[in-house]
Amino acid sequence: MGEFRNRTSGEVLSQGEVRALNRNMSLPRVWDSNVCDALNVDPVLPSAAATTTAYQYSARDGVEQDANGNWVEKYVAKDMFADTTETDKDGKETTTTKAEHEAAYQASLDAEQATTHRVTRDSKLAETDFYALSDVTMSSEMTTYRQALRDLPTHKNWPYLEDADWPTKP
Repeated sequence: MGEFRNRTSGEVLSQGEVRALNRNMSLPRVWDSNVCDALNVDPVLPSAAATTTAYQYSARDGVEQDANGNWVEKYVAKDMFADTTETDKDGKETTTTKAEHEAAYQASLDAEQATTHRVTRDSKLAETDFYALSDVTMSSEMTTYRQALRDLPTHKNWPYLEDADWPTKP
């Protein structure tokens, strides 16, 4: 157990901090309920992160008591973005809304995913390039496969393709 809540002050301390406050006490390596009672502390148990949306993150926000009376880590969902205002060198203010920040973030995620899929698609095309040489007759199945690879960026799920969205190599 890494953290303990002082029963008197409510302060959350690490095991090392509790040991430092009780230098004149010989303490075992593992603390059971008897040791916690002697130190007037309660262990802080781990808990699940907060449920978040696409533009939120889970942040630690102290401790709280659960339904069983145990002290547990408290997590809250926090927004990743907020409205911001910047002032340029001429004193002109420009406000960027939370929605604009979210749209820009999503666009960067989409672009990153699209780049990853393009690299995969290009390697699959390269694997079949020898079928496109002038002295080789390409089967209609291979032509269809290669065209399907080239058409992936127009797929309805682009850039978030699933395995079933990829064409099957003949």
